Amino acid sequence: MKHKRSVPVLFLLCVLCVLTAACSGNPSFDEGKDAGDNSLLAGDWDQVLSESRGQTVDWYMWGGNDAINEFVDRTYGTLLKKQYDITLRRVPISDTAEAVTKVLNEKQAGKHQGGSVDLIWLNGENFATLKQANALFGPFSTKLPNAKYVDYSNPAVSMDFGLNTEGYESVWGSAQFQFVYDSSRIRPDELPHSYKELKLWAEKHPGRFTYVAPPDYTGTRFVKQLFYELTGGYQKWSKPFDQQQFNAEAPKVWSYLNELKPSLWRKGETYPKTLAELTSLFNNNEVDFAFTQDIGGIAAEIRKGKLPETARPYVFDTGTIGDYHYVAIPYNAANKAAAMAVANLILDPKLQYEKADPDSGWGDGIGIDPATLEGEHKKLYDRLNSNGNTAVPLDVLLKRKLPDLQAAYTPALEEGWKKYVLYQK
Repeated sequence: MKHKRSVPVLFLLCVLCVLTAACSGNPSFDEGKDAGDNSLLAGDWDQVLSESRGQTVDWYMWGGNDAINEFVDRTYGTLLKKQYDITLRRVPISDTAEAVTKVLNEKQAGKHQGGSVDLIWLNGENFATLKQANALFGPFSTKLPNAKYVDYSNPAVSMDFGLNTEGYESVWGSAQFQFVYDSSRIRPDELPHSYKELKLWAEKHPGRFTYVAPPDYTGTRFVKQLFYELTGGYQKWSKPFDQQQFNAEAPKVWSYLNELKPSLWRKGETYPKTLAELTSLFNNNEVDFAFTQDIGGIAAEIRKGKLPETARPYVFDTGTIGDYHYVAIPYNAANKAAAMAVANLILDPKLQYEKADPDSGWGDGIGIDPATLEGEHKKLYDRLNSNGNTAVPLDVLLKRKLPDLQAAYTPALEEGWKKYVLYQK
């Protein structure tokens, strides 16, 4: 998934903070909150469904994965129309910041009702931007009937990149960074299992490795993991952003990546801009590694011919970053009731399984807590542990899982990479 932020978003946020302060001495003042909003949050679920009938939900979401797009349209779209008379309109975007900017622009323009965006797939810095701008509807997540399947007592769920969600976003799924290699080209005992080993491997096999350029989500995550490994681990970065500490440690990352450059594909003179571009290079045998975030594995991509049958995922011994991703409703959404219905539907245990199952979905990790499942639902979850060599075992992923950095570190790493690596000659 893409979860980016941009300079325009930050600028708008600053403007909005000034406007909000000027309009009210109450920092929690929300121009979009009205009696209807309060009724949705305080009323029963039947009232929400009654109001949602006939509404159209414009769901802004990253559109860079065909399997995700197909699943959302085919499965969610069909069920919503059939069961609730809700039309789901998926609005594909290349960067989540596009949706964030749209909401903030509307708020700045005073459009506090009838907004263009009903639902956003997001997490991390994009959620932080909207929450800090007081531009989200809620708290709604615990009002959803299917919230009973979510363990909101788990900090990994209730804290999004170090920021408490406070019910303003509802979990959808989970992901974890994994490397993909071709077992017909590389033996398992030849694989690098740390960034230190990766550099040695790349120097031994010049031109056979590259990574996606930040600010692409996967590219940024690749750099974040390197940041952890070179600076003593994730524990020291669990506190709020410290510019002085970052400035002292980040040069280790820039040095590593610049030393890696001569061994990269095209000697680092250019980088794939998206995960799809990297996957294409991998499939064309131009590089020997690709990436995936899908906890359920890569069986779907293999089945659809997007990866070779001999492709295999794995993770570094030093760990890889994993997190949860969510949906949120803007404060001025035109169809809040229907958006709540969508957020509830996607937590249904059977649909969570289908999404995670590479044969029916795309291998996304579940967002619900398997400990809450019983009977047939529990059996479905147990099947996810048997995806063979096209998936990293769930217990291995959990053991190697690293938390993501707090949101403020993302732009610091992205801008630093651009300044000290991309433009460094």
